[in-house]
Amino acid sequence: MTRDEAYELLKKYTESESLIKHALAVEAAMRGYAKKFNEDVEFWGITGLIHDLDYELYPDKHPLEGVKILEENGYPVELIEAVKGHADHTNTPRQTLLAKTLYAVDELSSFIIAYILVRPNKSFEDIQLKSIKKKLKDKAFARGVDRDIIKKGAEELGVDLDEHIMTVADALVEREKELNQMGVSLV
Repeated sequence: MTRDEAYELLKKYTESESLIKHALAVEAAMRGYAKKFNEDVEFWGITGLIHDLDYELYPDKHPLEGVKILEENGYPVELIEAVKGHADHTNTPRQTLLAKTLYAVDELSSFIIAYILVRPNKSFEDIQLKSIKKKLKDKAFARGVDRDIIKKGAEELGVDLDEHIMTVADALVEREKELNQMGVSLV
């Protein structure tokens, strides 16, 4: 299983540019946490990259259709369980650090990208915790992002919310630079 293979699998089931960018953002956050926790960066990144591969085609059966696709393609059980557990409605306990991290970064990654999109020049430079937290309090901003899941994710992961926000933000900034070199962007 390589990152390129995972990306091709994602693209096989996902045409929406916004969903692909979301997958790239979650991949970035997972890579950032893998570095922080001294885990396998590629494996964690792949988990983030393909966590929503079924969402466009099977929104009412997400992520269970994705789980089937991943099983059919021989993905590891730990990755599959993390993907299954990133949605509360599956009632899948998040028992591994991988699963807890995927759950914790999913909504927050989307929120921080939304925050970046409203910044002048859509800039990844000089991201401030205070500004992100101010936007989190604004219920009209990025309404689709569940703030309770962001808080619950940090709690399950056992990290302070401020630290969590900046870990994800820093990971997005770092990955944006890497992706830019490949001609890709998170925004």
